[in-house]
Amino acid sequence: MLEQKPLQAIRVLDVSRVLAGPYCTMNLADLGAEVIKVELPGNGDDARRFPPIIPNSTDSAYFYGVNRGKLSVTLDLRKPEGAAIFLDLAGLSDVVVENFSPGTMARFGLDYDRLRARNPKLILCSVSGFGQSGPMASEPAYDIVAQALGGTMSVTGAAGGEPTRCGVSIGDMVAALYATVAIMAALRVRDRTGTGQHLDIAMLDCQVAMLEGALGQYSATGTIPGRIGSRHPSITPFQQFPAADDYFVVGVGNESLWQRFCVALGLEKLKDDPRFADNHSRTRNHSQLDPLLRAHFATRPRAHWLALLGKAGVPCAPVSNVAEVAQNPQLLERNMILRADHPTFAGLLVPGSPLKSPGDQATPPTRAPALGEHTETVLRDLLGFDQARIADLRARGII
Repeated sequence: MLEQKPLQAIRVLDVSRVLAGPYCTMNLADLGAEVIKVELPGNGDDARRFPPIIPNSTDSAYFYGVNRGKLSVTLDLRKPEGAAIFLDLAGLSDVVVENFSPGTMARFGLDYDRLRARNPKLILCSVSGFGQSGPMASEPAYDIVAQALGGTMSVTGAAGGEPTRCGVSIGDMVAALYATVAIMAALRVRDRTGTGQHLDIAMLDCQVAMLEGALGQYSATGTIPGRIGSRHPSITPFQQFPAADDYFVVGVGNESLWQRFCVALGLEKLKDDPRFADNHSRTRNHSQLDPLLRAHFATRPRAHWLALLGKAGVPCAPVSNVAEVAQNPQLLERNMILRADHPTFAGLLVPGSPLKSPGDQATPPTRAPALGEHTETVLRDLLGFDQARIADLRARGII
């Protein structure tokens, strides 16, 4: 973790659900913000019920992975009194993050104009599938929809195979990270101007922003990029290979590495072959180079090849499964594999925070809140509600 918490004394109201919003606010919490997660009484975030369920509990392992370090308050925003309480909390906060369908906050009476009237310094970050404007703004979206429509799936998968969703929810998570960046920038603007703003983050926009060179390739050549497996479209060899026992990857990003690659593997004849003389030639002639390398790598286990390539300084790695990731000494040293502070199950693993300073060994809080765990504390300490009022609100289902 960073030695100094840049968001210390920043309060965030998190009225988001499942992944894009919660992943954003978890990063804000890692950076020191006080994050108050606002959930529907009795139900809470849908992700609380996602399998698998942690042994000896009713808690979702998925939920624990993206909601650490937050407070949980239950509040029914559909009821005017619940929305009024939220507005009071917004008056004491710096940021609101929501990922409802566009127009939902307005139906609650909590649109940006009303929030800004209560607190001109407030930053509202709205994360949605398609954004707050455009012909698709009101349409429903999930991660897979964003990956499909944004072109990601069209370039993911085996050559000649089916379009493939990325194995992690990058439609949600990339949007979450862009939202985090936007909020940090908006806080900096607020430092200068004294006013907040409404941020509009669309999952689809973020997928297009991540297309790397695909748009350039299409516009420069007129060809539509397709699926090429683990290969890089412009660098060769830069892909996975099967060894005699398992898969590994190698990245030969320049001519010096190509020379070392060939020598380390005993394939000096390839470095002198005119078909593979430079990266452009190797990429153009990939269909001829690939079977030569595959046949060679199939003769020995991957540990053999990784040792040779590593000694030569060629970037390479095994294709690790999640169990291997959890035991990786590099990740353990950097506190990226943590045991969650769960009240009844000591074995739950969660990712650490990649936001670090050199040599820092601090770790973020790893406990996720129980539904409504902090409702009374927040209403009492921030809004001054007494016990009788809290009990009345609870009896009427508002909290």
